[in-house]
Amino acid sequence: MLASSYQQKLIEAGCDEAGRGCLAGPVYAAAVILPKGYKNKLLNDSKQLSEKKRNLLRFEIEAEAIAYGVGVVTNQEIDKINILKASFLAMHRAVDKLSVRPELLLIDGNRFTPYQDINHHCIIKGDAKFLSIAAASILAKTYRDECLQQMHVEYPQYDWAKNKAYPTKKHREAIQKHGITPYHRRSFALLPAQQKLEF
Repeated sequence: MLASSYQQKLIEAGCDEAGRGCLAGPVYAAAVILPKGYKNKLLNDSKQLSEKKRNLLRFEIEAEAIAYGVGVVTNQEIDKINILKASFLAMHRAVDKLSVRPELLLIDGNRFTPYQDINHHCIIKGDAKFLSIAAASILAKTYRDECLQQMHVEYPQYDWAKNKAYPTKKHREAIQKHGITPYHRRSFALLPAQQKLEF
């Protein structure tokens, strides 16, 4: 069972991102403030759950959270500032959208760029330890998956509905055959080093 909170006094928001290691599309992040003492036996790190369970939990989280926000950073922005900065920016944009101001941010991972004057704690594998971070991981993942479904309709040959733009064999073969799309991250190694890609 994941912990319902890191501490008891301050309003805390869990933050996580999705899509950092992908070759195409935006990176998404979410910030979630859950009620004190919140319990949910099903809620876990999004990577441990089936797509069906994630989608069901998304509606529960949105209904039961005190506040939540989702932030997006486009592939063009990722290419300008790099993926690490982009994932922090996506988290900042998610926190911007919270209707309640948090007093502490719980960040999944080991690094973060401070947000305004709000304190933060970085927690490695936090999405498997705290409910608010797990909730953020589910929102970030489900919102990003929806975006990838729409991208797939435009460019079905890359199989994004299934691979979610991660560097699978089929995705890389499609890049080799069809070239890149406006959604691809040009700053990433889109093909293995021995294969050349013409922009």
